[in-house]
Amino acid sequence: MARITVEDCQQQVNNRFLIVQMAIKRVKQYREGYDALVESKNKENVTALREIAAGKVLVDEHPHHDEDVEAEAEAEA
Repeated sequence: MARITVEDCQQQVNNRFLIVQMAIKRVKQYREGYDALVESKNKENVTALREIAAGKVLVDEHPHHDEDVEAEAEAEA
């Protein structure tokens, strides 16, 4: 199986920091029970990068932070 590189991922997402954030979020999803979107026998972090490079994971255009959720809940109370 070919190696996966950040450069492969940058063809889909042109921001290294964002690629790392996406991979971290995806690994957390695996640990919560989500299935991988590509076939891979690699570790979770490599599988996440493979998904990003394949265009299976998209950038969240409107990130919703936990602090925002808490602030909204307090405002409604």
